[in-house]
Amino acid sequence: MAKHPDPHVRFETTPYGWTHWSLELDGPIATLAMGVDEDAPLRPGYELKLNSYDLGVDIELWDVTDRLRFEHPEVRAVVVTSSIDRVFCSGANIYMLGSSSHGFKVNFCKFTNETRCALEEASEASGQTWIAALNGTCAGGGYELAMACDEIYLVDDGNSAVSLPEVPLLGVLPGTGGLTRLTDKRRVRRDLADVFCTKAEGFKARDAVRGRFVDAAYPRSKWSEAILQRAEAAVARKADYAVAEAGITLEPLPVETTDTGLAWPWVRLDMDRDQRTATLTVLGPIEAPPATHAALHAQGDRSWALAAFRQLERAILELRFNAPEIGLVLLRSQGDPELVLEWDAALAHLHEQGSWLAREIRLLQRRTLRRVDNTSKSLFALVEQGHAFAGVLYELVVAADRAYMFLDDDEDNALRLGPASAGFFTMANGLTRLGARFVGEPESVQRALSHDGPIGAQQAEELGLVTLSLDDIDYEDEVRIAVEERVSLSPDALTGMEQNLRWPVAESMECRVYGRLSAWQNWIFQRPNAVGDQGALTLYGHPERPSFDYRRT
Repeated sequence: MAKHPDPHVRFETTPYGWTHWSLELDGPIATLAMGVDEDAPLRPGYELKLNSYDLGVDIELWDVTDRLRFEHPEVRAVVVTSSIDRVFCSGANIYMLGSSSHGFKVNFCKFTNETRCALEEASEASGQTWIAALNGTCAGGGYELAMACDEIYLVDDGNSAVSLPEVPLLGVLPGTGGLTRLTDKRRVRRDLADVFCTKAEGFKARDAVRGRFVDAAYPRSKWSEAILQRAEAAVARKADYAVAEAGITLEPLPVETTDTGLAWPWVRLDMDRDQRTATLTVLGPIEAPPATHAALHAQGDRSWALAAFRQLERAILELRFNAPEIGLVLLRSQGDPELVLEWDAALAHLHEQGSWLAREIRLLQRRTLRRVDNTSKSLFALVEQGHAFAGVLYELVVAADRAYMFLDDDEDNALRLGPASAGFFTMANGLTRLGARFVGEPESVQRALSHDGPIGAQQAEELGLVTLSLDDIDYEDEVRIAVEERVSLSPDALTGMEQNLRWPVAESMECRVYGRLSAWQNWIFQRPNAVGDQGALTLYGHPERPSFDYRRT
């Protein structure tokens, strides 16, 4: 397939007028129907037939999932189905993948993984049950979307099947966690999974139910009634999460284009493309946090804790998709660190008191920090005078690959940790970022968390909370040299090194999805057997058969 320039990706959508999705709300039950417009791809050159999807389709799904959590807190069950008869989803569009750059393919898989993980988090933490109602054939990424749901039901019509055909048809792997969810989540037997993943046509209803690839199958005559009963049962199970009040509206993010990048009210992204560096600055709050749920609700999406992290999330996505040449991101902050701590404490208190909105804001903050962890850029945190690296914003410092802290004469350039570093804002592997930093020194975590009051630069270095503290004589030169050295190194080697070092010791299904699958996918996407002139992905849709190099490596 001919390669095309990667598109400039826009993350804005038209809520409730989405191109590829329709949402029907009926009290606590939402029905989300996939109806991909085949003539509306992200870029020209391919058609999105049979509910196949590209990044544009998944950006809309990401938007839907956020709006269900913030704008419709009354929803307890989400039924995901198709508006196309006898087709649920044929997966990621192969012509899109075959004509995209390697980097775009990998970032596409990563973004889609993050959306799937957000569905699972909504089930675990937000009281939603996601039900995949497969009213037709479901293949590849379509089945991976189904596996991200809590329950999977397949229509038993003699034709519809579930499949993961990537290995036999394309010479690649299921790119959004399919193999991992088969074994880790659905507990499918290894031998059955082996047969399933090499059988391009997949399994129809009987075999899919027997192997736990789906939870049940129903004939068309009983389909609608059965799915409704499953949704009503899910609502009853999640009655403790019931919310009577209206949600808040997520307005479009206000952004300005600057000479060096993009600027939102709370986040600024400045890029030096020639030097392959970017500076990402987060501003701390300027007002005290609301003391009650009603006051937080009244602020809506304007509250600092929500707005700043939505903007930070957008900046990270801009860096991934629209700035591939940027290799090093310098993380900075400005503001009053005490106010950051006050916001952390207020949200944690309201969360404990049962505020659904405080819960959802904190979960979005956690998802955004995990996007930072999973971004293939070098990250250096610069803790300088006037910074706001306290509480939840300190998580950016400990997420960075290195942290340099300015040491002034009065030691008033201090860090403040707070409870945000103690447990809620975990990484995808379940560890706190401090726990991941001090994997062999649990006492160092407790020593840092138990420190009372501000932590000056010298003490921060002694406690291991920053890499180096440097005075005004050395700071600029040391940082400059570190930056120049970093951007001179191989980006391939750095990506592998960073992702290995960021995820020590512990694993969860989520981090295995990224690590085990995405690392292999990254490699396979560059192999001739997949993307060479005679590779399976290249020749998909052509009469010629792929030609493989059968030597194992």
